[in-house]
Amino acid sequence: MKKRKVEIAPSILAADFRYLEREVKAAQDGGADWIHCDIMDGVFVPNISFGPMVVEAVKKCITIPLDVHLMIAAPQKYIMQFCDAGADNLTVHADAVESLPDVFDAIRARGVNVGVTVNPDKPISLFEHYLDRVDLVLIMSVYAGFGGQKFMPEVLEKVSALTDRRRLGDLAFSIEIDGGINAETAARCIDAGVDILVSGSCIFGSSNYRSTIEHLRNAGKDRLS
Repeated sequence: MKKRKVEIAPSILAADFRYLEREVKAAQDGGADWIHCDIMDGVFVPNISFGPMVVEAVKKCITIPLDVHLMIAAPQKYIMQFCDAGADNLTVHADAVESLPDVFDAIRARGVNVGVTVNPDKPISLFEHYLDRVDLVLIMSVYAGFGGQKFMPEVLEKVSALTDRRRLGDLAFSIEIDGGINAETAARCIDAGVDILVSGSCIFGSSNYRSTIEHLRNAGKDRLS
């Protein structure tokens, strides 16, 4: 069976914002596949991060895809702004919208890949009927809204369930995971079927981005198939 490539998406939430351009370029030069942006509104989640202007600035610094995760209430109101700012993937929380199909259609109409997610305490049943309409499913292995949380291994059951659904339904969505990702937890995620690892402090807190990114990518190489 063909080996699958594990992709790495450094989360700029852990970057040094004094030198954001330098940070994202260094991550890209270090082998990152995507750059991940967490958008927090202080409503859906307690904290506030940044908005479309920062996303647009980051987009101008890189040539790899920009992965934008909206941790916000009523994301349908801001789809145009984030798509126009340069998002290549736009992920919404299933429980933050009234009509997922309408939101998915609005994102795709802008030429952007569609992503969906839920917090660890929410079931994938909130969106599993729409798996044929998404490009990406983000599994949160911590609660949205805070950096530096500890990985929650119980969410790997969701990854396994989605892997089975993808295989049995001949579906093409990718599985991404975000929260507490380091070399140890990355191996467990890859083993369960994750395609994209989002990692913030593990990468931006290291002294060598290239080495750290490759270490994460290869964490489960003995079990890739």
